[in-house]
Amino acid sequence: MTREEKAEIIDELSQKFSSTPYFYITGADGMSVAEVNQLRRLCFDRGIEYRVIKNTLIRKALETLDTDYAPFDESVLKGPSGVMFHPESGKVPAQLIKEFRKKAGNKKLTFKGASVDYSLFIGEDQLETLSTLKSKQELVGDVIGLLQSPAKNVLSALLGGGNKLAGILKTLSEKEDQ
Repeated sequence: MTREEKAEIIDELSQKFSSTPYFYITGADGMSVAEVNQLRRLCFDRGIEYRVIKNTLIRKALETLDTDYAPFDESVLKGPSGVMFHPESGKVPAQLIKEFRKKAGNKKLTFKGASVDYSLFIGEDQLETLSTLKSKQELVGDVIGLLQSPAKNVLSALLGGGNKLAGILKTLSEKEDQ
């Protein structure tokens, strides 16, 4: 690979890292061709872009960004690495890794690290946390639901009270007629 080709890949990766707030770095040591193809198929079905890239190219692309990815140098960027990009959710790749491990029955696909909204998650123990993470849209929906709840309660109390009052007045008017 020539320097120009490497520079082109680094530029492309830099743009991808800066435009995609959710990416995972995985290890796929010892996977067979069939297992890699199965992983790629799962990624494609879920809208995840999966690429195997040299660690030095990943490191150089990350150095061009504003966020400090230095913690990745120590433990994440070792051995063969694959990068998973997802444009909308930080938990979809984590769920895919867990599902792939169940189907394949092995731990050949390892989770090294992730960047979710520019927050770093490093190490296998973070995979469970990432798989339960809510997206921004889910969190906004939860907050809106919480904010609407008191208003709905007040409206239902006012409307319910109005019906009750009308019923009492009707009953009193009927008693006076008798």
